Formats: sequence, C-alpha cells, structure tokens
Amino acid sequence: MSPSPSSRAPLARSTLLKMGVRIGAIIALSTLFSFLHMLHTVRTKALAQLQQHVAERSEREQAIFVLAEDNHAFLKKALEERIRELEPEDVSARFDRLFARRPDGTVRSRPELVDGEREVQGFIPPMVVIDDGFRSRFMAAHDVLTRYGRAIGVRFTTTYINLTEGGIVGFWPWAPTWAQQVGPDFSITDYEDYTLTLPRNNPQRQTVWTGIYLETVSNVWIASVSTPLDVDGHHVASIGNDVLLDELMHRTVNDHLPGVYNIIFREDGQLIAHSELKLEGATTPYNILRAAEQPGDEAHRLGSTENAVHLRGIFERVKNREPEQTLLALPEYGEYVAVMRLKGPGWYLATVLPESMVSRPTIAAARYVLLIGILSLLVELVIMSRVLQQQVSHPLKKLTRATDKVAAGDFQVALDTARQDELGQLARAFQRMADGVQRREGALRQAHEGLEQRVEERTHELKEVHVQWMQTARRAGMAEIATNVLHNVGNVLNSVYTSIQLARDRTARMRVDHVGRVTRMLEEHQSDLTTFLTGDVRGRHLMPFLDKLGENLREDRTEIVSLLDDVSRYTEHIGDIVKVQQNYARLPRLHEPVDLALLVEDALRINSAGLTRHQVKVARNLASLPPVLTDKHKTLMILVNLVSNARYALDTVAPGERLLTVTLEQAFTDRVVRIGIHDNGMGIAPEMRPRVFQSGVTTHADGLGFGLHASALAAQELGGALTVHSEGTGRGATFILELPYHPAQPRA
Repeated sequence: MSPSPSSRAPLARSTLLKMGVRIGAIIALSTLFSFLHMLHTVRTKALAQLQQHVAERSEREQAIFVLAEDNHAFLKKALEERIRELEPEDVSARFDRLFARRPDGTVRSRPELVDGEREVQGFIPPMVVIDDGFRSRFMAAHDVLTRYGRAIGVRFTTTYINLTEGGIVGFWPWAPTWAQQVGPDFSITDYEDYTLTLPRNNPQRQTVWTGIYLETVSNVWIASVSTPLDVDGHHVASIGNDVLLDELMHRTVNDHLPGVYNIIFREDGQLIAHSELKLEGATTPYNILRAAEQPGDEAHRLGSTENAVHLRGIFERVKNREPEQTLLALPEYGEYVAVMRLKGPGWYLATVLPESMVSRPTIAAARYVLLIGILSLLVELVIMSRVLQQQVSHPLKKLTRATDKVAAGDFQVALDTARQDELGQLARAFQRMADGVQRREGALRQAHEGLEQRVEERTHELKEVHVQWMQTARRAGMAEIATNVLHNVGNVLNSVYTSIQLARDRTARMRVDHVGRVTRMLEEHQSDLTTFLTGDVRGRHLMPFLDKLGENLREDRTEIVSLLDDVSRYTEHIGDIVKVQQNYARLPRLHEPVDLALLVEDALRINSAGLTRHQVKVARNLASLPPVLTDKHKTLMILVNLVSNARYALDTVAPGERLLTVTLEQAFTDRVVRIGIHDNGMGIAPEMRPRVFQSGVTTHADGLGFGLHASALAAQELGGALTVHSEGTGRGATFILELPYHPAQPRA
C-alpha cells in the first residue's frame, strides 16, 4: 500500500529540514574555525606590527638623545679649547660691554645689546665671586654658544653651559627674556642636571639625563641632558640641552597605531609622558609607585584611581620582564604591551594594545562570514526544494499514481521513460513490468524466474569484481610489505656484509703461513732439535715467536667469532623483520616488557659495523627507565632505520667530526617516552621537511624512500609518533620517536 500525498509532503519537508540543520551546523563550525583562524592571524599580525612600531618609535625618539650626546662631545671639545685659548686680560673689556651688575647683585646680559631670540644670554647670581679665571671661563662659554648655539637650536630648544661656581650661559630662543626675568635667588646648584654632573655623583664623567621638572622662570615642564667638563682634572663646567615635555607629549599621544596608546616612564617610576597625564597646577612629577600606593589627588592627575592602579600594573610587568623580552601580555587587563628602552636617558617606551582591537575586526569578519553562510543556506534550501519538487517529488508522485493503478488492475500507465537518470530507469522498468503484466499475466512466474536469474548473474558479477578487488588489494599490500621487508632487511644486510668483509679481511691477515715455515724449520733440525733451540740464534727466538703467533691467532679467532656472532644476530633480526611484516596482516600482537635502553644498544650494535667503517662517534644519553609495554621488533626496526639513515647523512662531514647522539628520556607531563637520534650531518632543507615521511621521498642517491615512511607508519601503530627537526641544510637533523609510557607491571 503506497503512502498518500499528504503523508509524503511532511516527509519531504522533514528531509529538507534535516539537511538544512546539517548544513547550518557545518556553516556554524566553519564560522567558528574561521573566527579562530582569523583571530590567531590578526593577533599575530597585530603583535608583529606593534613590535615593529615600538622599535621604529624608539629609534626616532632616541635619535634626539643620541644627537644630544654627539653635540655635547663636540661642544665639550670646543669649550675646553676655548678656555685654554683665552687669557684673563683679553676678556675683561668684552665682559663688561656685554654684561652688567644689577641693583639686586646679579650680573645679567645687557638687554639693549642682546636679542634673546637670536643671541646668547647670561646670568650670574650674587654669591658668585667674579675673578679673572671665572670671567675667562664665562666668556669662553659665551663664545662657544655664540658660534654653535643657533645651529644646535634647530633640534634643541635650549642649549646652555653651567659653570661650577653658579653662572649660566644659554641660548633660549623660546624664552628670549629669561636672563632678565630670573629672580636673584635663582641657583643652578638646586637643579638635578647640576648635581648629576658633580664628580661624586658621576665618577665616570658621562652624559646624564634628568627626569622631568617644572622650569620655574618659564613655568614649562622640561627634561635636561648634561655632560660634565673637566679641565686639568678639575670640574669647571657642564654642557646641557633641554627637551620640552609638550613636544614629547605631543609625539607620544598623537604618533601611535590606531586603537593603541603610548607611555614613557623612568626606571624609578617617574612618568614622563601619558595621554591622560594632567600637569596643570602640578609642581612635582607624577610617580607611578607613589600614586598607586597613596591614591588621592596624585592618582587623579591620571584621570582616576583605576588608571593609576592600571599604570602601576603595566610598570611592574615591564620591570619584571626578561631582559630581551619586548612583547608582554596582560591578561588581567586584556592588553598587550610592547616595550623598548631608549638609549641615552634609559627611559621605557611602552605601547599598549587592547585585546579588543584585535578581536573586534575578527568578530566583524566572523559575523559577515556567518551572514553570508546563512544567506547561502537559505538560497541553497530554496534551490534544493525546487529541484526536489521538479526532479524527484513530481516523478515519484506520478510513479505512485501508476502503482495505485496497477494495484487496482489498470495496466494502462504512461510514465516519462525518456529521462536518463535513476528515476528514468525506474520508470522504464516499471513500464516494462506493467506492459508485461498486461500482455501475459501467466508469464509472471517466468518473469520472476528471469528476474532471479538476472539477480544471480549480477551477484556473480559482483562477486567476481569483489574477488578481483581483493586480489588487487592483496597484491598491493604484499608489494608494500615486500618493499618494507626489503628495505629493513637491506639495512641489516649492509651490517652483515660489513661484518663478513671484516671477518674475511681478518682471516686473510692471519699468519697461518708462519706455522708452515716453523714446521719446515723444525723438520730441518729434527736431528739436533735441542741444540738448534738453545744454540742457534733463530732457534732461541723460535719459542717466543710461536708464543706471539699463538696469541695473534687467538686474537684473530676471537674477533672472527665476534663478527660471526654479529652475523648470527643480524640474521636473527632479519627473521624478526619478516615476522613483523607478516603480522601486518594479522591482529596486533600482545605487547611485551621491553628495556628501551637495551633496545637502543641493539640498534646501535646492528649498525655498529657501518658506524665503525664510516668512523662515526656515538654519544649516549640514556635515562634509566623501567621496562615498558610495547612491540619490541617494530620499535627495533624503527631505531635501526633511524641509525642507518643518520650514518648516511654523516657522509658529508669530515671523518673526525662525525657524531651520532642518542638520547632516551621520559616526559612525565605527556606520559610518553622519547628516543632521539641526532646527527650533525647534511641536514634537511626547509622545503623537504613536510615531505620527509612520504613514501618514495629520499635524499640518498641509491635510496628507495621507504624506510622513514614505514617507520612513521610503525610508530603510529605503536600509538606514538615519529617527528623530525632540522635547522636547514648542513646543520644536522634530529628524529624523535615518541612512544606511550606504559610501564610493565612487575611479576608477582
């Protein structure tokens, strides 16, 4: 009884719905994987761009610091030369013409003679004793800055020279009336740049940088760099430049990647530049540590207490990083920080990237992918619905109606038999069936028998195809097994051949002919043997010679027996290899307790003849491990292949430098045992590493490219893995065999 149309429609809709759910799940998973992949890619690119940006920013920022040190070295030399050139009696008149003492006791530049925007200014506090030596050094500083100050002023807003007695000469184009405005109580000895150049504070006499401070005359925040000058072992002056904090803040705040912000701070916690830092009304620098420990007005200079605590976290993370680490992750704040230390002042330049800047475009892209997927799903479902209706549902309805007519006894049916697909075949078969029933109902049994015969023939054909397929698969498997056996047996036969050759060479070198010569000598003197052995020179040496000859023959016999034992062991291993390959077609054998250290030694012994012939040194680092449960012969086959390949890889190295290192260790966290085979030979090119375990891939001129492929498959069958690492051609290679760590239970 055929289903009614009302029952078929829900079935079609249900099938379509299930297909839609499956496709939707695939789209969701694809979107998830795409999101994770894009997030990883975008994060990697963003962090690389962040590091590059910080490196470039640090190069630009520290350029002015390096330039300042270079300028100071030049000015220091020029000032010392000028001090030695000037005589005290030559500068007195010129000093009085340029400078005058004021009623408050200070000595300042004459305002009617000095244009502060283009010329050098000078100031001497009242307590300074102006003698000939001071006047000469003061004018030397004035002459040097007059000659070079304007050129240096292109990059530095302020260039000045402090004399140790307290006088100062400077070029301040941004403050042209500074020398006239400064108060009489002004003293350069109160400033950090003066104290840092004193011999007791700077015994190395290096260029030093101050923190930021508020310049009291201009009421501007600046940072200073100062270099001491010693003449004849005495500290006489210091050369300095000022960097306006507004310029540094402007570059720090505005020159950054989209969505990130920059910070500059000193090692002691003094904040140099920050986009949220407020300096209006402040007289002391902002200290990160002090503000976080004592929240209040100090913390609110950064906007809020939360900002202060956040900055403290960044500062401590930067301080505690490894010396070469330039990229830090702050998961508690959802940020990444790239940091560089600026040459010169030693300040830290840190750029902070919020994680949201990385994930936001990725989420947007994932939404776009999901939206496109959903739209594609809807379009696909609509198309599929139309196709199912036209190509499947309608023909099936016609076929159902024809079935109902035939069931009712009406054999006059008309179906679309012109289609070349499965439904067309079904319609033609149904049409033939209906026509046959109509023509001869009595022939139904015969038609049934014919159908059975056709089914039997088809079944027979399928059986024949199946047998042929099985034979083909078996031959392919036999070929693979044969190739594997030949490769591994070939490795062992190399060692067998080498041992036989050594035994043959040893046998050929045996001094058997000496025995015949001794025998003939004894036969010649048989009648006077006692006299010959005691009186004749040759006779007296005959017994020691026989003793030495016997010792040599015994050594030769021992070595030949040892080589034959190796041949026997190699031959036994050939049988084990064949048994291993035979077991590929059977169920896996039960694992047995195996001492991996002994198994490694067996692999080395199997290859010992080749290693010795090739002058390969073997270094062992084998941990003492309890026996583990594994397939002994498969593991040995893998190790023999790896040692053999390493031996060939060392052919490109000078004989005295060939080194094979074997390691055995257990990784407790991963519950695996690792066996490493390292050689310092020809190495593996980067483009070859992904293909090194493929069948047929080899770097040997006479290799088949099957050993590593078979070893990798055997490692997978053991539940482990075989991996390779190489830094490139000529830099050696390391193959690592990982096996599950299943310690054998001690027998009761």
